[in-house]
Amino acid sequence: MSKKEAYLYISAVLRAREPRMLSREKAERLLDAPSFAECAKALADSGYEDMSQMNASEIEQALSRRRAAVFKELAGLLPEPALLDVFRVKYDYHNAKVILKAEAVGSNPEELMSESGRIPAAQMLNAYREERSVDLPGRLAEALKAGKELLSRSGNPQQADFLLDKAYFAELRELSEKLASPFLARYTAILADSTNLRSAVRSLRMGKGPDFLREALVPGGTVSEERILSAASGDGIAALFGGELSDAAALGAAAAEGGALTAFEKACDNAVVKTLGDAKLVSYGEEPVIAYLAAVESEITAVRMILTGRLAGIEPQTIRERLRDLYA
Repeated sequence: MSKKEAYLYISAVLRAREPRMLSREKAERLLDAPSFAECAKALADSGYEDMSQMNASEIEQALSRRRAAVFKELAGLLPEPALLDVFRVKYDYHNAKVILKAEAVGSNPEELMSESGRIPAAQMLNAYREERSVDLPGRLAEALKAGKELLSRSGNPQQADFLLDKAYFAELRELSEKLASPFLARYTAILADSTNLRSAVRSLRMGKGPDFLREALVPGGTVSEERILSAASGDGIAALFGGELSDAAALGAAAAEGGALTAFEKACDNAVVKTLGDAKLVSYGEEPVIAYLAAVESEITAVRMILTGRLAGIEPQTIRERLRDLYA
């Protein structure tokens, strides 16, 4: 099967699934369900397993299985495996963070590690413990080693997190450049921009200096590190980010001065979802695949927020106010 034929097939398959995905209307019905159990059972219409008798930890495991199943299926269909790696690499670096933090506090990382990455969790953990960096991709191996050394020197897990974040976004940019997709480049760039906007707002809010912010900033965005560092106030930061992030940047200016973070965080996530809209106009190709994979991530986040909120007895209106936009 040619690359074009493969994309024609997979695009048709994914388009057929979109009506089953969680939409805002379906999310409202979940929030209006009379009980947590009925809310959870209603998710069967979107292809989820029955989570009506699960606790919060079991729900998280079920959602991880859902994501892993989607990744496994698409791995056998995609003509460009690197496209799936764009979404899996996040979980490799999540696992690296879990390993380092667990070592710092003397706990077992296995329960918190994800199976959604490129590298099986057990393989990464064994490679780390046995110092077999050859078993890991080059940049990840280097970042994990550097994070371990940094943590041993500083004893500060946050600094190790910053180091791993930089490596993650650098690898994300490399994958995007390898695939040479303008749509993917736009998507990965707004991921980096939204991350940097959040870091700038939080740094200003906490009264941190430029050295702290420099450590937190990641590569791959459209706004350079130097421009962000030179912005001395919340208003200055807001002026740097336009397009889909303009609303988030305006809310961030207020949050940097001590205002509520909830609306700002929500606007950052909604800006990322908004970049996917153009994929709906494309008949076939990498665009529908990228949009679908990103939509699955957004949907799982929404399902987690709804189910764990309902399970904890949080008022539906409170959950509703925090719910992000959905692609479907």
